[in-house]
Amino acid sequence: MFKKSDTDYTQPEPTTSTQPRSNPTELRKEGATIGPSITIKGDLSGDEDLMIQGRVEGKIDLKQNNITIGKNGRVKADVYGKVICIEGEVEGNLYGHDQIVVRNSGNVRGNITAPRVALEDGSRFKGSIDMEPRADKQKPASAPAEAKAMPKSEAGSEAKAATPYRPEPSTTRA
Repeated sequence: MFKKSDTDYTQPEPTTSTQPRSNPTELRKEGATIGPSITIKGDLSGDEDLMIQGRVEGKIDLKQNNITIGKNGRVKADVYGKVICIEGEVEGNLYGHDQIVVRNSGNVRGNITAPRVALEDGSRFKGSIDMEPRADKQKPASAPAEAKAMPKSEAGSEAKAATPYRPEPSTTRA
């Protein structure tokens, strides 16, 4: 009843290109990989995304690119990247331009600095997190200089006027 002839079905031919890529940016999208058997001691820098499955000691500086520390990756370095994703182990500080994500298999011992930080349930982290925008960091630095320039009597009265009244919370128990 539902017979199809073999001639109706044509199998697609596999497409393999033997021509080299003409656009060098195509290579950049793929990124580089440090395999599980590779150990690097020194500074890493470059202009492409990086996947680390091996061991790296030193400094990783790919500020305009994404960095992924895979599940087998072991890094003892300060890491600078656009988006940094941790699935393995990192001992060092992380500096993300856009975002840092520590996956549930990730383990970080160091400080994290990025505008967006995500720690997945089950991830391990020991250190501090700084999520302040770079512009806000410059403003507080100039405020103490202005307060030092003012005489103590003026600075004290101005500080009292600027601080709103907040009543103390009740410490009595019912």
